[in-house]
Amino acid sequence: MIAILLFLLSALSLLIWCVLLFARGGFWRARPAPPLAIGARESWPAVAAVVPARNEADVIGKAVATLIAQDYPGAFHVIVVDDHSTDGTAEAARAAALSLQRPERLTVLTAKPLPAGWSGKVWAQSQGIEAVKSLGLPADYLLLTDADIGHPPDAVAQLVARATEEKRDLVSLMVRLRCDSLWEKALIPAFVFFFAKLYPFSWVNNPRNKTAAAAGGCMLVRRAALEEAGGIESIRGELIDDCSLANRIKHRGEGRHPIRLDVAAQSVSLRPYDNWREIWNMIARTAFTQLRYSPWLLAGTLIGMTLIYLVPPVVALALGPYGWPAWLAWAAMCCAYAPMLRYYKRSPLWAPALPLVALFYVGATVASAVRYWRGKGGQWKARVQAPVQER
Repeated sequence: MIAILLFLLSALSLLIWCVLLFARGGFWRARPAPPLAIGARESWPAVAAVVPARNEADVIGKAVATLIAQDYPGAFHVIVVDDHSTDGTAEAARAAALSLQRPERLTVLTAKPLPAGWSGKVWAQSQGIEAVKSLGLPADYLLLTDADIGHPPDAVAQLVARATEEKRDLVSLMVRLRCDSLWEKALIPAFVFFFAKLYPFSWVNNPRNKTAAAAGGCMLVRRAALEEAGGIESIRGELIDDCSLANRIKHRGEGRHPIRLDVAAQSVSLRPYDNWREIWNMIARTAFTQLRYSPWLLAGTLIGMTLIYLVPPVVALALGPYGWPAWLAWAAMCCAYAPMLRYYKRSPLWAPALPLVALFYVGATVASAVRYWRGKGGQWKARVQAPVQER
């Protein structure tokens, strides 16, 4: 009886994997968009980069240097908003601009105290966007990027070219996360894999599809479109601010507006994750937020992850050849994961371990819920940002 039940569960898992492979927007294809030819143009729109930063002294110098060094033909300015750092973040940013002898390209601001109802990052971004107005900076587009992102010299030009040629209101890149340490190699590729499964990039890029998503590390947004969507203040309390902004931009007014999300070819995260706890905390910060703080969605997620990722290897090893649907489901899982491993320059031999990685992510998601119930949800840089649950 138990063997029959396991067989049926594995058959269901195989069916789900068939749907994921062939009817989920090809989410598993991890390929950067081909670069655009940057030819001679009569004019380039002005761009202002806004970089929120809180205690990022160890990485912001490199990040700001890659922005200051942008080979962009149009007007371009960088605004770093120091969100009450205590480690010399502002000084590190200024030093980077001075080292490149381009201090005029950088403005460093100190954020005002965080008001109630705002998440820290969005509040800092709002301060930078407001400074664009108050300083009279030209800005047809806003580049919202993080203090730990390194950009290639043509990053802004490529983003602007993509936005203008394809008439996109938002162009975002899921930057390549660092994948050097053992824990990064084991766990980081799955982070982007799970994200793409939740928000298939081809669906995001299709104006006729309602799916909207972005990656907060690199978002170029048309300034007029942001204002039409209600401004950055329209997502003031969102912890998953990138996807919330994408949703506002794509679905503002009547109809759907074109946005784009791709994995990056060269833009990279400079933030190291040298042990499993750092990756655990990255997931646990917003996993329960993604589930809208619902215990029912949490239960459904646990059941779904168990059925999709854990049942195939358990049944395959338990039933041997009689568990052939489980073996096929496990093989489908490995095939789906292989392109992401290739993108991260990892061997496909890592693919069979995806069930163990999924178990890690499940644990971090449960931890996210526990933190929320204990009043510590959304904790980042010593701030608890999730809304307090009603008792």
